[in-house]
This record gives sequence, structure tokens and C-alpha cells, in this order.
Amino acid sequence: MTITILGAAFNNENLGVGALAVGIVTCIEEAAPDAEITLLDFAQEPEVFHLKLNGGTKTIRTVNLRMKPSSPANNIVFLVALALLMRLLPRRVRESLYAKNRVLDHIHNSDVIVSIAGGDSFSDIYGMRRLVDVSLPQMLVLLVGKELVLLPQTLGPFKSGIAKMAARTIMTRAKLVFSRDKASLQEAKAVMGGGALPAHMRFCPDLGIMMQPQRPEHLNIEGVSLGDRTPLVGLNISGLLYIGGYKRDDAFGFQDKYIKFSYQVIDWFIQEKNARVLLVPHCLGTGDESDSVACERLYEELKAKYPGMLGVVRGRYATAEMKYIIGQCDFFVGSRMHACIAALSQGIPAIAVAYSRKFIGVLDTLGAGELVVDPQKLSVDEMLRVIGEKYDNRGKIETLLASNVVDVRKTILNLFPEICSRAKDRVLKLTGTAA
Repeated sequence: MTITILGAAFNNENLGVGALAVGIVTCIEEAAPDAEITLLDFAQEPEVFHLKLNGGTKTIRTVNLRMKPSSPANNIVFLVALALLMRLLPRRVRESLYAKNRVLDHIHNSDVIVSIAGGDSFSDIYGMRRLVDVSLPQMLVLLVGKELVLLPQTLGPFKSGIAKMAARTIMTRAKLVFSRDKASLQEAKAVMGGGALPAHMRFCPDLGIMMQPQRPEHLNIEGVSLGDRTPLVGLNISGLLYIGGYKRDDAFGFQDKYIKFSYQVIDWFIQEKNARVLLVPHCLGTGDESDSVACERLYEELKAKYPGMLGVVRGRYATAEMKYIIGQCDFFVGSRMHACIAALSQGIPAIAVAYSRKFIGVLDTLGAGELVVDPQKLSVDEMLRVIGEKYDNRGKIETLLASNVVDVRKTILNLFPEICSRAKDRVLKLTGTAA
């Protein structure tokens, strides 16, 4: 069985994208361990990844798409136009022509095609360009005549009329559509015209929960030791929120408050709770939105004030390795959703500092909806008060998570057996070996 994944990546500096990719592969391995898995994604060149999984290694290759017109053979706009024209040709002629193009041939010969859209990019909240990037490959799959499954993700919001039309087209024609939160299903239902929720649209928790932690070969942590008995609080500072959004225009409406919160939450944990604080990036690199840059700035500024009590995670790590580091904490506060999921899915109480409705919807599936603080609604003092209450009651939260995570994992593991069984039945019919 060949399974193609759209909108996922293992080498994205935003480790949340990697968490979803690893989670998808983990689920596929449970349902169809012999499946050949491929990523169909934008990249300069085809790539091969060797993913460590369950004590072994899974090889996954990338069929690369481009946006540049200088590469028509895998230019997504050209391929969509070509596939649209081919719809006018007889089926046998069309299928023979697919074989002449590497991308179209791969899509045509895939047994299962699923899309994750980076988890939350099937929306125009980040601009139309990103929605175009995730929508065109999905349109291409549908034009080639293949079944498409939208994996659990945030659906919407869709603000513009064009975005709503594109979303409605894809969701109507997809074989199955899964949302990772209940609010997204309502959003999708509205886009589809209201009324009852279509039968092919369902709920399933976030697949990043399935990723297992992996101990890094080399740890680069300065300022604190992981082996100390003093409580260790992981603090994920979002570089995106720290600079005020993509355009540095305080797009989320709380840049000053977020910076103030960053300083005060560090001081509060160290001074009031005698806990050590470890600054944990979940979006790496040196770019403007990098958590690493924001964490490093805070650490360098405050390390002399809190010797031995404030630390920072440095270096580059695979997403499963960062999950291991987060797993060494006793409590966690994060502004990147999958950093919080990395903690919660290991039974570690975590407070999510939300900038989007996706947080509370996704955390709700783990019974952790009350662990979300919204800077748009709460003052810094109110946020600290909530964090203090949850920190003092972290033992009860751990007990709750221990039970909920097991149930959520079971729900997620039911997802791919259904998807793969559909493809298996189809293959058996095509090969004439069906019972």
C-alpha cells in the first residue's frame, strides 16, 4: 500500500509541524506497517528522510512541488491546469498521460492520500498565500480523480469569500474530513451552507499526541541541570508573539502584555515558588519568528539575576527529541500549541497561553480546556493567578491526564485502520483478488 501525505514536513523549524508528521507516520505504522509512505510537499529537490520509530527506522521520500514557473514539470499551478484539461480526455488516454509526469503519476498510483495542511493552515487567517499553498495540492489530487482525506486539523476560520469557496469545494469533494476540535466542525458546517453536519465530517483528536519522545544523543542546556530535585518549570516563549506577529504590527493585540508576562512569569516561579525555569523553544532557527531567538534574549538578560535557577535549551533537535526535553519538566507553560501537547501527552500539567481558538478546542480533547489563558481577555496578574492555582494543584491534573491520554490515544488509533481498509478493499477489487 502506498500512502501519500500532503502538508507535512520533518525538517520544518516549527516543531509543531514535525510533531504532526511523526504522529501521522506513527498511526500508519500501527495500521499498515508495510505501507510505503511519501510526502508530497513544496521543496527545492526531492528528499529522503530516515525517521527513527519504535526502535527501528522508516524511510520516507518526498515528491517535491514548486511554485516557480521555471520548473513546469512539478509547478503546482501548471499541474492543476494540466489536470483540469486532462479531465476532458477519455479515461484511458488521461491515465497514460499521467505516467509521463512524475508528480501526476505518483498521485495516480497512490492508494491513500491524506492532507494535514500544517495543522492550522487550511484557513486564510495567515493570509491567502498560505491557503493557496495548502489548497492547490489538494485540488490537484481531486482533479486526478483520487480520494482525499483531510486528517484532524483546525478547519478555518475562512474570512474572505474566495477562501470560503475554496474550502467548500475541497471539503465537499473530500472522502473524509476530520477536525481536531469541535469549534472547527461548526465553522466547516457554516461554510458548507449550514444545516446538519455532513456524514463524512467528523471529530478526531490531534495526531501530534501520538508522537513518542526520543532522548537526544547530545543535550545542550545551560543554566540548570535536569537531574536536580528542585521543581523544574518549562517555559516556551513564542518568538512570533514576542515580535508582535508576522508584520510586527501587534497583530494579536497583546505584544506589550506578552513581553511583560514573559518577565513576570519567570520571576514569579523563581521568587514565589522556588522553582527553576527552563526556557524551551519550539520554533527553532534564527528567523524573526524563532522561539530560540526570544528565549536566548531573555536568558542572556536575566541569567545573572537568577543564577542556577534559570536555564535555556540551545541547539537543534528533532521534534521527538524536544518532546523528551519537555518531558523532564514538572510543569509547563507554553505559547506554541504543540509544545503544550508535548507536555500534556506525557501527563505533565501545562498552561497554554493562547492566541487562537485552536488552543482551547484541541486541549479540550485531553480534558485540559481549563488550562488555557487568553492574553486578550486576562491581565498579566490574572494570568499569573490562574497559573498559580494550576501549579499548586498539579498533582490532581496529573491524575486526570493519566486517564485521559490513554483514552485519546485509543481514539486516534482507530482513525487509520478505517482509512487504510477502504484503500485495501479498493486494491483487492482492482487486482481481482477480493473475496
